[in-house]
Amino acid sequence: MSKKIIAGFCLLPILAGACFTAFTAGLFSWKYNRPQPAELSEVLFKGVTYERKVRNDPHPMVIHVVTANLAEDGLDLLVTPGRPGVELPLKARTTSQFLSEFDLQVAVNGDGFEPWYDHSILRYYPHRGDPVDVIGFAASRGRVYSEGGASEPTLYISSNNRLSLHNPIGRLEQALSGNQLLINKGKIEPQKDGDIQPRTALGIGRNDRRLILVVVDGRQANYSQGATLLELAQILLDYGAYHAINLDGGGSSTLVVEGSLGQPRVLNSPVNHRIPGLQRPVGNHLGISISR
Repeated sequence: MSKKIIAGFCLLPILAGACFTAFTAGLFSWKYNRPQPAELSEVLFKGVTYERKVRNDPHPMVIHVVTANLAEDGLDLLVTPGRPGVELPLKARTTSQFLSEFDLQVAVNGDGFEPWYDHSILRYYPHRGDPVDVIGFAASRGRVYSEGGASEPTLYISSNNRLSLHNPIGRLEQALSGNQLLINKGKIEPQKDGDIQPRTALGIGRNDRRLILVVVDGRQANYSQGATLLELAQILLDYGAYHAINLDGGGSSTLVVEGSLGQPRVLNSPVNHRIPGLQRPVGNHLGISISR
């Protein structure tokens, strides 16, 4: 073997290390210095609108709001289906996977789940397809697959898409739980959690046919630090929520819509493993389908 080839092999680890260092430095710089996006308002589909709001007071915050009028013909809701009667009834999916697999037009992450750990980007659970269970009560297509605990507030969805908290309206069709009640009968509930974090929440309008989905990006320095629960509740109240609950946040917070070519289009900036743009596989989700 020639000396040039040997020298080339010897340089490979050095070059690989240099590339990794440059990539890490670039990712760090982008994470902490990227500019905030412009504000945006658009009609996604008939009866479904999207707004992106940007704030810097009292801290950087990028807010995503989807509002759906469920009285509109052709709109339907779906909670991730699970297998009743087994210990871990769900397989973990990213929100984009959920949207694609069930042919949906809008999707957001749902309830907290277990088992879960995140020691590093190489040591975490769940991966895509790993079995998990959600913490609260959950049902899909009329089948309850998680009984959950009494402390978790639950969104109930009837067969004709009427929404309610605490008790179902008529025959139970879908159910999704959260970890905190944010708004009850038009009033913000007292909140003990003052941490600024990425957030996902949902609200119900006073007429029980208006769904409000809110995702706040976080853990991304000058781009968006996140929101406290009180800030989150106020956002929902500003958009007309009469009832609202907090869903799983942090690295789980993800909002996805169907793009123009049918592919998933991520509206927010997820931050799994502290890496902006990386989605986390989660337990269940809430989706909106629209008949064409």
